[in-house]
Amino acid sequence: MKESHHVTIKLIADKLGISASTVSRALKDHPDISEATKKAVKELSTQLHYKPNAIALSLLNRQSKIIGVIIPEIVHHFFSLVISGIEEVAYNEGYGVMIFQSNESYEREVLNTKALSLTMVDGLLVSLSKETKQFDHLQDLQDRGFPLVFFDRVCNEIQADKVIVDDAGGAYAATKHLIENGCRKIAFFSGPQHLFIVQNRMSGYRKALEEANIPLEENLIYDCDTFEEALVITQRIAQSSNCPDGIFAVNDLTAIGAMLGVKRSGLRVPEDIAVVGFTNSQIANITDPALSSVEQKGFEMGAEAARLLLRRLSRKNEDYPPVTTVLETKLVPRSSSIRVAQNIII
Repeated sequence: MKESHHVTIKLIADKLGISASTVSRALKDHPDISEATKKAVKELSTQLHYKPNAIALSLLNRQSKIIGVIIPEIVHHFFSLVISGIEEVAYNEGYGVMIFQSNESYEREVLNTKALSLTMVDGLLVSLSKETKQFDHLQDLQDRGFPLVFFDRVCNEIQADKVIVDDAGGAYAATKHLIENGCRKIAFFSGPQHLFIVQNRMSGYRKALEEANIPLEENLIYDCDTFEEALVITQRIAQSSNCPDGIFAVNDLTAIGAMLGVKRSGLRVPEDIAVVGFTNSQIANITDPALSSVEQKGFEMGAEAARLLLRRLSRKNEDYPPVTTVLETKLVPRSSSIRVAQNIII
């Protein structure tokens, strides 16, 4: 029997002289259909290479098998790793992924959620933009039945599953490492203070200073979380009376901007100013000197966020409390912060 490229239930029904509804029920092993009819239908469907229409099934089941993702930046190495983790889990479970980026804009994030609400996505994974301080657009989605999972930059105002890393622990380890390598005047290049990741990294930075009996100097905390900002600020403070001997940066690109600023000021990394970042991106291995950084586990974060969302979708008739998964961080020391000759343990 010749294979058709557009085999339908109606074609199978016509060839067997039965109704399309009988074919449909036979393929589902319905008890009202005789074993002989089931056998005939299944044998013919196999011969014709019949495959169920995925779109029709999704409409029937009210599932698209697609999950939406909103991230601040696709080009950021950390978020590219997150996407890889999401797609790995989603693909293995038969789901596709639709990605939107906010470009760190609240307005674009709102537009993204509106666009996704008009598509047939089954649920949404979200990392907030830097500008996002209001969450009505996301609460509205959840109220309309869209399962939400937040990752990295999370929203504590909405009761939803979350995946974060131990930001406070990572910042503590980075700051303590700088102290152990002789730094006593450590600047923190921070991000927007309303973001929980920044608040948590600030608490880790403070804790390490307190344990070492080093007074916190508010004028060493800078609102600076981009390469360009770090380059400008570092050159300014390197020539001032408030010059630090160590810098902990909220992400790797900011740390690399700081390293370049140190060099352009005629100073040395790490001898004059030691630097540690946060992400442990690929570029950390190829800077000169190589950048010490805190491993943020982007792939694992994306994979776990996808798993939490798919669990919600598979148990959508169950009402169970939100789950927060905290991934451990790990400091990866490299040449940008290790002062062998000046190593001092507190």
